[in-house]
Amino acid sequence: MAARGSGRLLLETLEELAAELPGRVRGTRGRLSESALSALRAIADELNLVTRDELDELELRVAQLEHRLRLLEQGPPPDLPPAA
Repeated sequence: MAARGSGRLLLETLEELAAELPGRVRGTRGRLSESALSALRAIADELNLVTRDELDELELRVAQLEHRLRLLEQGPPPDLPPAA
């Protein structure tokens, strides 16, 4: 009889924990992802790795330089006199 009572108590406790779990995980997930992201950023900085934003900015600057170079290679438009 005592074993049956303790089994029921254990089952009720497990049911309560299962009901509380989603709320606890939601709060922890944010903290975990923030700390994981922070750790990854620290590792990337230590290894001198480039971020996606830095790479995108560099690609844009290279594209701008290539465009300017093509304009220079074409020469001045025919209706404008050459610069002196």
